[in-house]
Amino acid sequence: MNSWKEFIALESSKDYYQKLKQIVDADYENEVIYPPKEYIFNAFKYCPLDKVKVVILGQDPYHGFGQAHGLSFSVNKGIPLPPSLRNIYLELQSDVGFMNPGHGDLTGWARQGVLLLNDVLTVKSGKAGSHQKLGWEQFTENVISFLSQEKKGLVFMLWGNHAFKKGKNIDRNTHLVLTSGHPSPMSANQGKWFGNKHFSQANNYLIQQGKTPINWQLV
Repeated sequence: MNSWKEFIALESSKDYYQKLKQIVDADYENEVIYPPKEYIFNAFKYCPLDKVKVVILGQDPYHGFGQAHGLSFSVNKGIPLPPSLRNIYLELQSDVGFMNPGHGDLTGWARQGVLLLNDVLTVKSGKAGSHQKLGWEQFTENVISFLSQEKKGLVFMLWGNHAFKKGKNIDRNTHLVLTSGHPSPMSANQGKWFGNKHFSQANNYLIQQGKTPINWQLV
């Protein structure tokens, strides 16, 4: 399989996905759902299959107005930084000398090969977790399994228990799996996030694999 388009076409022909699509389409008709429908697959749009180097796994899309745009942890320009992203920026600053760009749009990472994948790809406005257990988890589980089997030398960043469980089937012999607490304030303030140095570790590994490292600095 050479493209995400082929992968998504294959998944969308399966029973679980047909049921998921029916529910999600109906919700888009009748309620406010984030991200906007045309942004659901932005993680794949901006990070083509042949470019993937790093996978950063999130949970749900943000459920506030104007935040979610299909990339985990990322928000549209002009939207205040959510607490988790603020902590990601602080870790980047101490790890690789990152400077806060004044926005939370991570598209620049995606274009370099960082797949910013949420576990669940849609959510009802103001209702965290409202599209869990509809089938998205199976879809994203299949994405991770596919990447683990078909690619070599990827970096998977798993932050928090939810991500640890999600990444349980990644082949540790073929890929680098980095784990730490979640960057949310509760976890970060307990000492489980800061100092993990995931971003420099990722780049060191990519260089060892003969790949171009990620320029984490956003403009």
